Amino acid sequence: MHKDSKICMFLALIWIATVYAESVIVTSTQSNERKLKSAVFRSPAFVLGPGQVQNKIYLGIDFPKGHIALKGFDAEVVDEGGNSIPLHETYLHHWLVETLYHKMPLTEEQTKAQTRRLHSSNYIVAGNDGICQDDTLSQIFGLGSETRHTSTFIPDPYGIVVGDPKQIPEGYVEDWMLNVHAIDTRGVVNSLGCTECRCNLYNVTKDEYGRPLRENYIGGLNCCYEGTQCQLKEGFQGEIRTLYLKYTVYWMNLDESIVPVRTYILDVTDTGQRSDGSSSGQSHVGCQVEYDVAPCSAGSPPSECIYTREAHMAIPQGGDVIYAVAHQHTGGLGSVLYGQMYDCCFLSP
Repeated sequence: MHKDSKICMFLALIWIATVYAESVIVTSTQSNERKLKSAVFRSPAFVLGPGQVQNKIYLGIDFPKGHIALKGFDAEVVDEGGNSIPLHETYLHHWLVETLYHKMPLTEEQTKAQTRRLHSSNYIVAGNDGICQDDTLSQIFGLGSETRHTSTFIPDPYGIVVGDPKQIPEGYVEDWMLNVHAIDTRGVVNSLGCTECRCNLYNVTKDEYGRPLRENYIGGLNCCYEGTQCQLKEGFQGEIRTLYLKYTVYWMNLDESIVPVRTYILDVTDTGQRSDGSSSGQSHVGCQVEYDVAPCSAGSPPSECIYTREAHMAIPQGGDVIYAVAHQHTGGLGSVLYGQMYDCCFLSP
Protein backbone atom coordinates (compact mmCIF):
# COMPACT_ATOMS: atom_id res chain seq x y z
CA MET A 1 0.00 0.00 0.00
CA HIS A 2 1.32 3.48 -0.87
CA LYS A 3 2.05 5.63 2.16
CA ASP A 4 1.32 9.05 0.68
CA SER A 5 -0.71 10.10 3.70
CA LYS A 6 -2.00 8.79 6.95
CA ILE A 7 -5.29 7.16 6.11
CA CYS A 8 -7.41 4.34 7.42
CA MET A 9 -7.58 1.03 5.66
CA PHE A 10 -10.17 -1.71 6.00
CA LEU A 11 -9.15 -5.17 4.90
CA ALA A 12 -11.12 -8.36 5.19
CA LEU A 13 -10.22 -11.55 3.37
CA ILE A 14 -12.86 -14.15 2.71
CA TRP A 15 -11.88 -17.70 1.99
CA ILE A 16 -13.82 -20.89 1.90
CA ALA A 17 -12.36 -24.27 2.81
CA THR A 18 -14.01 -27.67 2.53
CA VAL A 19 -14.22 -29.80 5.62
CA TYR A 20 -16.45 -32.59 4.33
CA ALA A 21 -15.61 -35.71 1.77
CA GLU A 22 -38.86 -8.13 -3.84
CA SER A 23 -37.78 -10.51 -6.66
CA VAL A 24 -37.30 -9.24 -10.21
CA ILE A 25 -35.99 -12.19 -12.21
CA VAL A 26 -35.82 -15.90 -11.50
CA THR A 27 -33.96 -18.17 -13.92
CA SER A 28 -32.82 -21.78 -14.01
CA THR A 29 -29.96 -23.20 -16.06
CA GLN A 30 -28.58 -26.71 -16.43
CA SER A 31 -25.07 -27.31 -15.04
CA ASN A 32 -23.51 -30.76 -14.83
CA GLU A 33 -26.94 -32.39 -14.78
CA ARG A 34 -27.98 -30.17 -11.86
CA LYS A 35 -30.00 -26.98 -11.97
CA LEU A 36 -28.29 -23.74 -11.04
CA LYS A 37 -30.88 -21.17 -10.02
CA SER A 38 -30.59 -17.41 -9.75
CA ALA A 39 -32.81 -14.58 -8.62
CA VAL A 40 -32.36 -10.81 -8.79
CA PHE A 41 -33.59 -8.75 -5.84
CA ARG A 42 -33.51 -5.13 -4.83
CA SER A 43 -32.93 -3.71 -1.36
CA PRO A 44 -35.28 -1.17 0.18
CA ALA A 45 -34.60 2.33 -1.13
CA PHE A 46 -32.01 4.62 0.40
CA VAL A 47 -31.71 8.32 -0.37
CA LEU A 48 -28.48 10.23 -0.99
CA GLY A 49 -27.82 13.89 -1.68
CA PRO A 50 -24.37 15.26 -2.59
CA GLY A 51 -21.82 14.37 0.06
CA GLN A 52 -24.26 12.38 2.17
CA VAL A 53 -23.70 8.96 3.75
CA GLN A 54 -26.09 6.09 4.28
CA ASN A 55 -25.12 3.03 6.30
CA LYS A 56 -28.32 1.02 6.34
CA ILE A 57 -29.12 -2.28 7.98
CA TYR A 58 -32.03 -4.11 6.39
CA LEU A 59 -33.59 -7.03 8.23
CA GLY A 60 -35.61 -9.76 6.56
CA ILE A 61 -34.42 -9.08 3.02
CA ASP A 62 -35.73 -11.04 0.04
CA PHE A 63 -33.67 -14.20 -0.24
CA PRO A 64 -34.10 -17.77 -1.52
CA LYS A 65 -35.79 -20.00 1.04
CA GLY A 66 -35.25 -23.57 2.10
CA HIS A 67 -32.39 -25.97 2.73
CA ILE A 68 -30.18 -24.97 -0.21
CA ALA A 69 -26.56 -24.57 -1.33
CA LEU A 70 -25.50 -21.00 -2.13
CA LYS A 71 -23.18 -20.62 -5.12
CA GLY A 72 -22.66 -16.84 -5.38
CA PHE A 73 -23.86 -13.33 -4.56
CA ASP A 74 -23.31 -10.33 -6.85
CA ALA A 75 -24.34 -6.74 -6.10
CA GLU A 76 -24.27 -3.17 -7.38
CA VAL A 77 -25.90 0.20 -6.69
CA VAL A 78 -28.67 1.21 -9.12
CA ASP A 79 -31.21 4.00 -9.46
CA GLU A 80 -35.01 3.73 -9.66
CA GLY A 81 -34.78 2.81 -13.33
CA GLY A 82 -32.31 0.00 -12.64
CA ASN A 83 -29.42 1.94 -14.16
CA SER A 84 -25.95 1.33 -12.71
CA ILE A 85 -24.61 4.25 -10.68
CA PRO A 86 -20.96 5.17 -11.37
CA LEU A 87 -18.58 4.54 -8.51
CA HIS A 88 -17.20 8.08 -8.73
CA GLU A 89 -20.68 9.40 -7.89
CA THR A 90 -21.76 6.88 -5.24
CA TYR A 91 -18.89 5.10 -3.55
CA LEU A 92 -19.94 1.68 -2.31
CA HIS A 93 -17.84 1.50 0.84
CA HIS A 94 -19.07 -1.99 1.60
CA TRP A 95 -22.03 -4.31 1.61
CA LEU A 96 -22.41 -7.34 3.89
CA VAL A 97 -24.89 -10.20 3.95
CA GLU A 98 -25.27 -12.45 6.95
CA THR A 99 -27.60 -15.01 8.43
CA LEU A 100 -29.55 -14.42 11.60
CA TYR A 101 -32.27 -16.14 13.55
CA HIS A 102 -35.24 -14.21 14.91
CA LYS A 103 -38.03 -15.16 17.23
CA MET A 104 -41.39 -16.06 15.70
CA PRO A 105 -43.41 -14.16 14.73
CA LEU A 106 -41.58 -10.95 13.75
CA THR A 107 -43.67 -7.78 13.86
CA GLU A 108 -43.96 -5.43 10.90
CA GLU A 109 -41.94 -2.82 12.78
CA GLN A 110 -39.11 -5.29 13.36
CA THR A 111 -38.85 -6.15 9.68
CA LYS A 112 -38.47 -2.53 8.55
CA ALA A 113 -35.12 -1.27 7.32
CA GLN A 114 -32.99 -0.46 10.36
CA THR A 115 -30.30 2.19 10.80
CA ARG A 116 -29.07 0.82 14.11
CA ARG A 117 -27.05 -2.21 15.06
CA LEU A 118 -28.67 -5.45 16.15
CA HIS A 119 -28.85 -5.24 19.94
CA SER A 120 -32.07 -7.16 20.54
CA SER A 121 -32.74 -10.46 22.27
CA ASN A 122 -35.15 -11.15 19.40
CA TYR A 123 -32.15 -11.88 17.17
CA ILE A 124 -29.27 -14.32 17.15
CA VAL A 125 -26.50 -13.68 14.62
CA ALA A 126 -25.68 -17.03 13.03
CA GLY A 127 -22.36 -15.79 11.68
CA ASN A 128 -19.76 -17.72 9.74
CA ASP A 129 -17.14 -20.24 10.83
CA GLY A 130 -14.64 -17.69 12.14
CA ILE A 131 -12.05 -16.73 12.80
CA CYS A 132 -12.68 -13.27 14.27
CA GLN A 133 -14.19 -12.76 17.71
CA ASP A 134 -17.96 -13.13 18.14
CA ASP A 135 -20.16 -10.81 16.03
CA THR A 136 -17.15 -9.23 14.29
CA LEU A 137 -16.99 -9.68 10.51
CA SER A 138 -19.69 -12.32 10.77
CA GLN A 139 -20.92 -12.06 7.16
CA ILE A 140 -21.33 -14.86 4.64
CA PHE A 141 -20.76 -12.61 1.61
CA GLY A 142 -19.37 -9.09 1.48
CA LEU A 143 -17.38 -6.74 -0.75
CA GLY A 144 -17.21 -3.03 -1.55
CA SER A 145 -16.17 -0.78 -4.40
CA GLU A 146 -14.59 -3.74 -6.24
CA THR A 147 -17.86 -5.65 -6.37
CA ARG A 148 -18.75 -5.06 -10.06
CA HIS A 149 -15.63 -6.80 -11.33
CA THR A 150 -15.22 -9.50 -8.70
CA SER A 151 -16.72 -12.97 -9.09
CA THR A 152 -18.09 -14.61 -5.96
CA PHE A 153 -19.06 -17.84 -7.68
CA ILE A 154 -18.20 -21.05 -5.82
CA PRO A 155 -17.22 -23.83 -8.26
CA ASP A 156 -18.91 -27.20 -8.46
CA PRO A 157 -19.40 -29.43 -6.57
CA TYR A 158 -19.14 -27.02 -3.62
CA GLY A 159 -21.72 -24.80 -1.97
CA ILE A 160 -22.51 -22.88 1.22
CA VAL A 161 -25.31 -24.84 2.84
CA VAL A 162 -28.00 -22.73 4.55
CA GLY A 163 -31.50 -23.30 5.83
CA ASP A 164 -30.71 -26.49 7.72
CA PRO A 165 -33.61 -26.96 10.20
CA LYS A 166 -31.25 -28.73 12.61
CA GLN A 167 -29.17 -25.57 12.96
CA ILE A 168 -32.08 -23.21 13.70
CA PRO A 169 -32.70 -22.70 17.45
CA GLU A 170 -36.11 -23.72 18.75
CA GLY A 171 -38.60 -20.88 18.58
CA TYR A 172 -36.63 -19.03 15.90
CA VAL A 173 -36.65 -18.84 12.11
CA GLU A 174 -33.73 -18.21 9.78
CA ASP A 175 -33.55 -14.86 8.03
CA TRP A 176 -31.04 -12.64 6.25
CA MET A 177 -29.64 -9.19 6.99
CA LEU A 178 -28.10 -6.77 4.49
CA ASN A 179 -25.80 -3.86 5.41
CA VAL A 180 -25.19 -1.21 2.73
CA HIS A 181 -22.68 1.59 3.33
CA ALA A 182 -22.68 4.16 0.51
CA ILE A 183 -21.05 7.60 0.22
CA ASP A 184 -22.20 10.20 -2.33
CA THR A 185 -19.12 12.02 -3.65
CA ARG A 186 -20.78 14.43 -6.08
CA GLY A 187 -19.50 17.96 -5.54
CA VAL A 188 -17.30 17.21 -2.54
CA VAL A 189 -14.08 19.14 -1.95
CA ASN A 190 -11.99 15.98 -1.68
CA SER A 191 -13.42 12.82 -3.16
CA LEU A 192 -10.59 10.57 -1.96
CA GLY A 193 -10.77 12.04 1.53
CA CYS A 194 -14.52 11.45 1.68
CA THR A 195 -14.19 7.80 0.67
CA GLU A 196 -11.37 7.38 3.23
CA CYS A 197 -13.77 8.81 5.82
CA ARG A 198 -11.39 11.52 7.02
CA CYS A 199 -12.96 13.00 10.12
CA ASN A 200 -12.11 16.64 9.35
CA LEU A 201 -14.08 16.48 6.09
CA TYR A 202 -17.12 15.18 7.96
CA ASN A 203 -16.72 17.63 10.86
CA VAL A 204 -17.08 14.69 13.25
CA THR A 205 -15.68 14.46 16.78
CA LYS A 206 -17.94 11.69 18.12
CA ASP A 207 -18.91 8.28 16.79
CA GLU A 208 -22.46 7.22 15.90
CA TYR A 209 -23.18 6.35 19.53
CA GLY A 210 -22.10 9.77 20.79
CA ARG A 211 -18.76 8.63 22.19
CA PRO A 212 -15.74 10.92 21.68
CA LEU A 213 -13.29 9.68 19.07
CA ARG A 214 -10.06 8.27 20.44
CA GLU A 215 -6.98 10.47 20.33
CA ASN A 216 -5.29 10.68 16.91
CA TYR A 217 -8.23 8.98 15.16
CA ILE A 218 -8.18 10.90 11.87
CA GLY A 219 -10.37 8.72 9.68
CA GLY A 220 -12.36 5.53 9.45
CA LEU A 221 -15.78 4.02 9.98
CA ASN A 222 -16.38 6.10 13.11
CA CYS A 223 -16.46 9.28 11.00
CA CYS A 224 -18.64 8.32 8.02
CA TYR A 225 -21.62 6.71 9.67
CA GLU A 226 -25.32 6.97 8.86
CA GLY A 227 -26.45 10.57 8.25
CA THR A 228 -23.03 12.23 8.17
CA GLN A 229 -22.15 14.80 5.50
CA CYS A 230 -18.84 15.20 3.66
CA GLN A 231 -17.78 18.77 2.89
CA LEU A 232 -19.08 20.16 -0.39
CA LYS A 233 -17.60 22.73 -2.73
CA GLU A 234 -19.06 26.14 -2.02
CA GLY A 235 -22.32 26.67 -3.86
CA PHE A 236 -22.58 23.15 -5.27
CA GLN A 237 -26.13 21.97 -5.89
CA GLY A 238 -27.12 18.46 -6.89
CA GLU A 239 -30.22 16.33 -6.96
CA ILE A 240 -31.24 13.98 -4.19
CA ARG A 241 -31.36 10.48 -5.57
CA THR A 242 -33.24 7.35 -4.58
CA LEU A 243 -30.97 4.34 -4.90
CA TYR A 244 -31.01 0.60 -4.28
CA LEU A 245 -28.59 -2.27 -3.95
CA LYS A 246 -29.46 -4.73 -6.68
CA TYR A 247 -28.24 -8.19 -5.77
CA THR A 248 -28.24 -11.50 -7.58
CA VAL A 249 -28.21 -14.74 -5.62
CA TYR A 250 -27.11 -18.05 -7.16
CA TRP A 251 -28.05 -21.34 -5.53
CA MET A 252 -28.90 -24.99 -6.04
CA ASN A 253 -31.30 -27.31 -4.32
CA LEU A 254 -29.39 -29.41 -1.84
CA ASP A 255 -28.62 -33.00 -2.79
CA GLU A 256 -25.93 -35.58 -2.06
CA SER A 257 -23.73 -34.28 -4.87
CA ILE A 258 -23.12 -30.96 -3.05
CA VAL A 259 -19.92 -30.77 -1.00
CA PRO A 260 -20.54 -28.28 1.86
CA VAL A 261 -17.95 -25.60 2.59
CA ARG A 262 -17.16 -23.44 5.59
CA THR A 263 -16.80 -19.67 5.38
CA TYR A 264 -13.91 -17.94 7.15
CA ILE A 265 -13.12 -14.23 7.35
CA LEU A 266 -9.44 -13.35 7.77
CA ASP A 267 -8.57 -9.84 8.95
CA VAL A 268 -5.01 -8.60 8.53
CA THR A 269 -5.44 -6.61 11.77
CA ASP A 270 -6.22 -9.72 13.83
CA THR A 271 -4.14 -9.57 17.01
CA GLY A 272 -4.65 -13.26 17.68
CA GLN A 273 -5.98 -12.47 21.14
CA ARG A 274 -9.46 -13.48 22.24
CA SER A 275 -11.58 -12.29 25.14
CA ASP A 276 -11.15 -13.94 28.52
CA GLY A 277 -14.48 -12.55 29.68
CA SER A 278 -13.03 -9.53 31.45
CA SER A 279 -13.86 -5.96 30.48
CA SER A 280 -10.28 -4.66 30.43
CA GLY A 281 -8.21 -4.35 27.26
CA GLN A 282 -11.02 -5.46 24.97
CA SER A 283 -10.13 -2.82 22.34
CA HIS A 284 -7.01 -4.85 21.54
CA VAL A 285 -8.75 -8.20 21.25
CA GLY A 286 -9.11 -9.93 17.89
CA CYS A 287 -9.95 -8.41 14.53
CA GLN A 288 -9.65 -4.60 14.53
CA VAL A 289 -11.35 -4.17 11.10
CA GLU A 290 -9.33 -1.06 10.17
CA TYR A 291 -5.86 0.37 10.74
CA ASP A 292 -3.81 3.50 10.09
CA VAL A 293 -1.09 3.69 7.45
CA ALA A 294 1.62 6.07 8.62
CA PRO A 295 2.87 8.71 6.16
CA CYS A 296 6.21 8.33 4.40
CA SER A 297 9.20 10.40 5.36
CA ALA A 298 9.43 13.68 3.50
CA GLY A 299 11.15 13.26 0.15
CA SER A 300 10.68 9.50 -0.06
CA PRO A 301 10.45 8.29 -3.68
CA PRO A 302 7.20 6.50 -4.59
CA SER A 303 9.04 3.20 -5.09
CA GLU A 304 9.98 3.22 -1.41
CA CYS A 305 6.66 4.54 -0.15
CA ILE A 306 5.00 1.17 0.32
CA TYR A 307 3.55 -0.27 3.51
CA THR A 308 3.10 -4.01 4.01
CA ARG A 309 1.10 -5.59 6.80
CA GLU A 310 1.03 -9.31 7.52
CA ALA A 311 -0.92 -11.54 9.88
CA HIS A 312 -0.55 -15.21 10.74
CA MET A 313 -3.53 -17.24 11.84
CA ALA A 314 -4.66 -20.82 12.19
CA ILE A 315 -7.88 -22.15 10.69
CA PRO A 316 -9.67 -24.31 13.28
CA GLN A 317 -10.54 -27.09 10.82
CA GLY A 318 -8.57 -28.31 7.85
CA GLY A 319 -9.54 -28.78 4.22
CA ASP A 320 -8.96 -27.42 0.73
CA VAL A 321 -9.16 -23.75 -0.20
CA ILE A 322 -11.95 -23.44 -2.77
CA TYR A 323 -12.35 -19.67 -3.13
CA ALA A 324 -10.69 -16.56 -1.75
CA VAL A 325 -11.21 -12.83 -2.27
CA ALA A 326 -9.76 -9.70 -0.68
CA HIS A 327 -11.48 -6.43 0.16
CA GLN A 328 -9.31 -3.31 0.15
CA HIS A 329 -9.94 0.40 -0.10
CA THR A 330 -8.23 3.04 -2.23
CA GLY A 331 -4.45 2.83 -1.97
CA GLY A 332 -4.30 -0.93 -1.64
CA LEU A 333 -1.91 -2.60 -4.08
CA GLY A 334 -2.96 -6.19 -3.46
CA SER A 335 -3.21 -9.06 -1.00
CA VAL A 336 -1.66 -12.51 -0.85
CA LEU A 337 -3.14 -15.53 0.89
CA TYR A 338 -0.65 -18.29 1.52
CA GLY A 339 -0.29 -21.46 3.54
CA GLN A 340 2.69 -23.12 5.14
CA MET A 341 3.68 -24.91 1.97
CA TYR A 342 2.33 -22.77 -0.86
CA ASP A 343 0.99 -19.42 -2.07
CA CYS A 344 -2.73 -19.68 -2.75
CA CYS A 345 -3.82 -16.45 -4.29
CA PHE A 346 -2.65 -12.98 -5.22
CA LEU A 347 -5.52 -10.53 -5.39
CA SER A 348 -5.02 -7.09 -6.94
CA PRO A 349 -7.45 -4.12 -7.02
